[in-house]
Amino acid sequence: MQSIKRILVVLDPSREDNVALVRSRLLAGYLGAELHLLVCENRRDYSDMLDELCESLDTAGIRARYTQTWQSNLTDTIIRTLLAEGCGLVIKQHTPDNPLKKALLTPEDWKLLRYCPAPVLLAKGSALWMHGKVLAAVDLGGHDDQHQGLRDAIVRHAADIARMTSGELHLLSAHPAPMLSAANPIYQLRETILEIYMEKARRYITEYDIPESRTHIDEGPADVLIPRVAEQIGACVTVIGTVARTGISGALIGNTAEVVLDQLSGDVLVLKPDDMIDHLQDLVEK
Repeated sequence: MQSIKRILVVLDPSREDNVALVRSRLLAGYLGAELHLLVCENRRDYSDMLDELCESLDTAGIRARYTQTWQSNLTDTIIRTLLAEGCGLVIKQHTPDNPLKKALLTPEDWKLLRYCPAPVLLAKGSALWMHGKVLAAVDLGGHDDQHQGLRDAIVRHAADIARMTSGELHLLSAHPAPMLSAANPIYQLRETILEIYMEKARRYITEYDIPESRTHIDEGPADVLIPRVAEQIGACVTVIGTVARTGISGALIGNTAEVVLDQLSGDVLVLKPDDMIDHLQDLVEK
């Protein structure tokens, strides 16, 4: 996270609670980053409110600017402002979506997770991060460079947050159930599968000094295991990756980050592989 020097904070002026702003102040203070406040609205002028916020932040030693604008939709407005201002992180408050509406329409925050060419922190609760528990949820089953790079980034970001907040870093990975029909006999026994995943986790356990009590590697679907462990440990923030599937494959398979979003009570930081970030940025610039 140390490379992030400007943070885009999406504000909803209709809300009295502003969790996104609280999180952004904490991160800006730790990273020495500048904040860029964004109000996605074209029906009413909020410049007075934004001027006051920037003055308040400046008094606290945090540089801040703002934009009020509206493009064709919320996601497009956020992404275009992100690129125009050179921000390396988006922070936005998330509220659970109506189940019926979610079944008919893709929620805006899902679109943001799929198309945003930068990490996205969705702030959900009022729980304090200081001395909290930070959960790094990784897929240790992937073998390619894309998965490896994404895993490294997830644990690194989670470790940065834990260090910044004097908190506890936890590591989680879900592994598949044994299959007697598997061609490789290693995947026919639960014990050998667990051993493989533990071996892959060992580099993170060693590098970040994660004790066994904070290492959660278990059998089952990731979208079931992540909310369960997050609730058990009381995670204030969960760091997770997404491959940002879109179209039919996204609708049928689903992205783990999207599926668990409303099940987690704490904040969610979502990362993408570097090559996907580059691809999304190219699409927007075209």
